[in-house]
Amino acid sequence: MKKITLALLATTMLAFGHGSVTPQAIDTHELKPLGADWLEENPYKGDATAIKIGKYAYSENCARCHGLDAISGGIAPDLRFLDDGIDGDEWFMERVRGGAVRNGNVYMPPFEGVLNQEAMWAIRAYVMSLPKE
Repeated sequence: MKKITLALLATTMLAFGHGSVTPQAIDTHELKPLGADWLEENPYKGDATAIKIGKYAYSENCARCHGLDAISGGIAPDLRFLDDGIDGDEWFMERVRGGAVRNGNVYMPPFEGVLNQEAMWAIRAYVMSLPKE
């Protein structure tokens, strides 16, 4: 019985090792507000505050599937290799906002309504700041 309890505890700890299972809202009050209209291009590219907030937001909402520091373990795409330009911004926001469903299976939950635009762009700024190697 003791071995089973320890095994369950270890499994539970691993499940939370790369962020929570429930999407987490992120405090973005330090960032310049972006308004109600969704932007097409990342306004926070290279912004140190956005990158710091994005790193936390990524660890809480993305790392469990996309890997620590966006280094994918094969479950989901390696986000470091998205195009750094507007095409990458567009793809990123489309996926983050709407999620991904194929053949009725949810591969990524939609984050619109959980994360605001500022948090999403901060995550993108963080991922873009990571080395590609």
